[in-house]
Amino acid sequence: QVQLVESGGGVGQAGDSLRLSCAASGGTFYNYAMGWFRQGPGKEREFVGAVSRRADGTWYEDSVKGRFTISRDDAKNTAYLQMNSLKPDDTAVYYCAAGRAGPWYVPRSGYEYAYWGQGTQVTVSS
Repeated sequence: QVQLVESGGGVGQAGDSLRLSCAASGGTFYNYAMGWFRQGPGKEREFVGAVSRRADGTWYEDSVKGRFTISRDDAKNTAYLQMNSLKPDDTAVYYCAAGRAGPWYVPRSGYEYAYWGQGTQVTVSS
């Protein structure tokens, strides 16, 4: 059983940067691809991006490409979501998720992730 805990959320203004962390425990971290999802007010949960087990494969949702970067540090059992040039539309609860996958595969569907964190709120004002 893998436990995930997100941190780093908060309040910012348009153009600011925030870095979210996702600390994992209870499993072998490098066996899992790590994904980030978000759910904005009145919206369905959407995929933000993910990193493969080998860390050299990433995928991003179109609206965050060039602004967000996902990385992982297997020595620290932690995944990161660096968010730059934040926009009000980025306001959401952000969730990290872990899913078993092949070394280079980047899962993009929520159904491919077995473990989820509790979420952290990010609020961006204009």
